[in-house]
Amino acid sequence: MPQTNKAKTSGGCAGEVSGPESGEPPPARAEPRVSQPDTDQSDPIINKSPSDPKKYRYIELSNGLKALLISDLTQSESNREPVSEEEKDSGEEEEGESESGSTNEDSNCVNKCSEGVKKNCRSEKQSAAALCINVGSFSDPADLPGLAHFLEHMVFMGSEKYPTENGFDAFLKKHGGSDNASTDCERTIFKFDVQRKYLREALDRWAQFFICPLMIPDAVNREVEAVDSEYQMAQPLDSYRKEMLFGGLAKAGHPMSKFFWGNAQTLKNEPKEKNINTYERLREFWRRYYSAHYMTLAVQSKETLDTLEEWVREIFIRIPNNGQPQADFSDLQDPFDTLDFNKLYRVVPVRKIHALTVSWALPPQGKHYRVKPLHYISWLIGHEGAGSILSFLRKKCWALALFGGNSESGFDQNTTYSIFSVSISLSDEGFQNFLQVIHIVFQYLKMLQSVGPQQRIYEDIQKIEANEFHYQEQTEPIEFVANICENMQLFPKKDFLCGDQLMFEYNPEVISAALTLLTPATANILLLSPEHDGLCPLKEKWFGTQYSVEDIPQEYRDLWAGDFPLNPDLHLPAENRFIATDFTLKTSDCPDTDFPVKIIDNERGRLWFRKDNKFKIPKVYARFQLLTPFIQESPKNLVLFDLFVNILAHNLAEPAYDAEMAQLEYMLVPGDHGLFIRLKGFNHKLPLLLNLIVDHLADFSATPNVFSMFIEQLKKTYYIILIKPDRLGKDVRLQILEHHRWSVMQKYEAIMTDLSVTDLMDFVNRFKAELFVEGLTQGNFTSAESKEFLQYFINKLQYKPPPAEPPVLFRVVELPQTHHLCKVQSLNKADANSEVTVYYQTGLKNLREHTLMELLVVSSLTRGNEYCVRSILR
Repeated sequence: MPQTNKAKTSGGCAGEVSGPESGEPPPARAEPRVSQPDTDQSDPIINKSPSDPKKYRYIELSNGLKALLISDLTQSESNREPVSEEEKDSGEEEEGESESGSTNEDSNCVNKCSEGVKKNCRSEKQSAAALCINVGSFSDPADLPGLAHFLEHMVFMGSEKYPTENGFDAFLKKHGGSDNASTDCERTIFKFDVQRKYLREALDRWAQFFICPLMIPDAVNREVEAVDSEYQMAQPLDSYRKEMLFGGLAKAGHPMSKFFWGNAQTLKNEPKEKNINTYERLREFWRRYYSAHYMTLAVQSKETLDTLEEWVREIFIRIPNNGQPQADFSDLQDPFDTLDFNKLYRVVPVRKIHALTVSWALPPQGKHYRVKPLHYISWLIGHEGAGSILSFLRKKCWALALFGGNSESGFDQNTTYSIFSVSISLSDEGFQNFLQVIHIVFQYLKMLQSVGPQQRIYEDIQKIEANEFHYQEQTEPIEFVANICENMQLFPKKDFLCGDQLMFEYNPEVISAALTLLTPATANILLLSPEHDGLCPLKEKWFGTQYSVEDIPQEYRDLWAGDFPLNPDLHLPAENRFIATDFTLKTSDCPDTDFPVKIIDNERGRLWFRKDNKFKIPKVYARFQLLTPFIQESPKNLVLFDLFVNILAHNLAEPAYDAEMAQLEYMLVPGDHGLFIRLKGFNHKLPLLLNLIVDHLADFSATPNVFSMFIEQLKKTYYIILIKPDRLGKDVRLQILEHHRWSVMQKYEAIMTDLSVTDLMDFVNRFKAELFVEGLTQGNFTSAESKEFLQYFINKLQYKPPPAEPPVLFRVVELPQTHHLCKVQSLNKADANSEVTVYYQTGLKNLREHTLMELLVVSSLTRGNEYCVRSILR
């Protein structure tokens, strides 16, 4: 559904009358304050994590609005969970390793600098609020598609009390805040954050949009253009194109068949032709649906609960209540029970990908939130370990990735149906065998139906979700309140905080009921491939998606209608040995220090350590660098190193999957001088994950098929770098600055030669023969336990120290004190875009000067995000 970036909206305002003539009761002018018996105490009825320091209070106003007040008065920097290095800046080694050929997509410079740095430095000062209205695009009138989305834009065009155009956005920007809004099928959410001392005024300004918005006629045409712009930007995205095509399969008259986005055609041109007054219909829609008893509000700040309650009662009591019943679509069941649903749809995607989606439309499952049957099923369908669908398909080199389940968005889950889907990214060979891929999915589902729900697996998932909930990292206040205000529409009060996260009770009957419905006879099949171009005569009305529809081949229809045999290679996952159960905080075995200290330093490695006695959480952050000088000997070595790291990650995907599910994270990064291994998670089982990685490193192997697959992937990766002006420009810049650097063009030429598995294994054996390992561990560990990490590398790999310690500091050429200009011709003649990089070299700086430079980068980026200032401080 539409995701509106409110910052883009603009427009003027005029009066919206509130009172008898407008068809709504006048708002009350005072709200009696109901004191809590035990002042400023958290509501004991609301279930929350034991580690959550915030206090909560639930109140209901006399106009019907419900609010959850969140006081994080006790929260301070001293009890916030630390941000790991990769979260602070995933590109720490960026200048030295960003062109390494990792198949992960590049992060945008602006996102790294402005969002990553800015969020880390400001989150403690932000207060936030979010309001959810129980109305969405399902309520669009048939003759004005997109009206709910359009109204979400229009209410921000000023208010009677604060009529200045874009005044709220300007106020937030001035005080370090932001706002946003989104319209879903049955709900609309508004949210903002701001510095704490401006929260009271921000709440008053914001509430006026729901009390007396102006919505002047002059703003209608201007804001239609903003809505149309969002629609135009969404058109090239395959995910939205799939949704529109899928929604069009619903029965006539069901709201899912509507066009939710809205555009200039539906909100301006057609209404004008039909003499429909869009402005009057907007006012009518606002009066009917933007009523206080439809609304839930969440406010978070470092104020006391009593203060927050006083503000909310004083400000939000003025929102009118029209007394009308809320929209209810729950009687419109089985919208996809049609002859056209159980067919094969071939689609031409925008991206050059092969993708298969198998979907079922089930009865709405929201009422089973305490059991979460679809979450249980998706956990098994999406499993990547031994016996899983993806494991089997990967061994055949038919699939690259698989996602299964229900996203819990309004499109996937509402009061009329719930979608369960299995989406698979196919290889070229997988596309040629897509019907066999579908058969494997059906075989796995049949296996699940035959063995029935398993309490052991359900309890494993329960433990993992509970661990994540109890020790979850702090989220941005604006995202937290947005999630909570929507939860208030879905769950009883006691489950506002955890209803969407925890699995409360095992009920095999509920799970079996959902499993039974996932049959071949009720499945919809969507196959995306660029090879369909020219073969799809049909076109979806709104997004122009080209597609064709056909019956599933009779051979497979007959096979799936019968009692087809199970596949012995598909089975349930084993018990997850990575689930943490010991959350004891360790006693320190060395003096406390402000910074990591060196606890090992010899010819084979160096280890730094710092015990966490500040945040007091049962987690560890670890980082290791396996350094060797011979990687840089030739472009061929760099290519073989990229292959090695990517295939190692591929080999780990299946055995390490359980660790990832148990909230243990790892990352393998190919650097200029060696392999970087980053880990974080619960300290109880993190050593198991590190041992697994080192074991696979020691016993590394590559089959010819896997080798060939990654050769082709890396060719595409290098090629993309060369044809993108920003990536090519960066590569040239680094060649100028670094004393010795092989270009991406040289790597591309090297990979186009006849490389073999033997070349790779020779490289890997040499890599493992001579190493210097440097590491850092920080968190709930003792120094003795940390030393075992480094010792495991030494014992398992049996490496020798290199002749000289490899360089670890990134060094650049000192540029002469004058301006330099380097022009590079783009290699992609079809790309009209240009890239300009301004590089400032500052030289060595002390800590204060370095901090000021970082501040300059952030402040530059926040002024419109129009350019990116990069500084290398060495």
